Formats: sequence, C-alpha cells, structure tokens
Amino acid sequence: MTRNITHLLKEWSEGDQRALDELTPLVYEELRQQAARYLRKERPNHSLQATALINEAFLRLIDVKDVQWQNRAHFFAIAAKIMRRILLNYARDQHRQKRGGSAVQVSLSEVATFTLERPEELIALDDALERLTAVDERKSRVVELKYFGGLENEEIAEVLKISAITVMRDWKFAKAWLFREIENGS
Repeated sequence: MTRNITHLLKEWSEGDQRALDELTPLVYEELRQQAARYLRKERPNHSLQATALINEAFLRLIDVKDVQWQNRAHFFAIAAKIMRRILLNYARDQHRQKRGGSAVQVSLSEVATFTLERPEELIALDDALERLTAVDERKSRVVELKYFGGLENEEIAEVLKISAITVMRDWKFAKAWLFREIENGS
C-alpha cells in the first residue's frame, strides 16, 4: 500500500485530480487513526473530536499548493505539522477562555501525551519545542514527526534522511531536554 500511496501522491503533485480521488480514502483512514490517537485519552464528550481534527487537517492538506510529494512519509510529516498547528490553536483558544492559571506539568514518558482538557500543557510543549528548534532543529522535527505525526523511527529516518538509530538518539535527547525546559518553566 505504501508504494500505491507514494505513486498517487506523485501523480497528484503533477495535477492529476483522479489521483487525489483515489488517494483520499487511503490516507484519510490513516489520518483519522492518527487523530484518534491524539484524542484517545480525552473525555468522551470533549468538544474536539478526531473527525473534526482530521477533517480540518485534510482540508488544509488538499489546499497545499506546489508541493512535490516525495512519498508517504513526506505526506504524513506535513500532516503532522498541520495537526500540530490545529491542536495548538485549539489549545490556545481554550486557554484564553480559562481564568487564572496553574503550574504546568507535562509528562514526556515513553510517548509524550497531553490532554486538551489542560490546554496549557500543549502550549508549554509547543513553546519548549520552539526553543528546541533554535537549539537543534532536527531533534525538534523528530519530536514533531513522532508525537504529532505518529511516524515510526524508520519513517522519520526516511523523511529526515538520517539513520533510525540517530532518530532514537534524537528522540531520547529531545524528551529529556523538553522535560527539563517545561519543568523549569523556561
């Protein structure tokens, strides 16, 4: 299936609308699963549902102009960035609506998690990621692709053109760095 997605992405990049029609059901389901993973720990009646997240992300993806899609991993890397922006905007909107504030604590365990019930956590993570980008852009991209994109180490390695072992080292470093940054409230 990966080869089929890559082939369709390239045809779509060349302006073939039929390729987009064929591609949509293939990538939509995977994007929906990705969005569901982000929101799985939320309360059942949470106002941001996986379907809304994926629909917004998908609409933005098909509006992207002049992208020469390289492969499946490239597509899902862009999707990760778009979902990050959507989730961050949602969290900032929710945070603005809240009064007061409290200490921000984000756990960066095996796979970093956040809850949209506490949007300040996502905002703190995004702020720390921006600071990490200034220090080491590649490590920041690894976090973005793994956390927001749900990509596996091999897929991240393909996107960033590095080895899977380097991805693992970058992920380990980035988790520790982000934890320290968030813990210190920098």
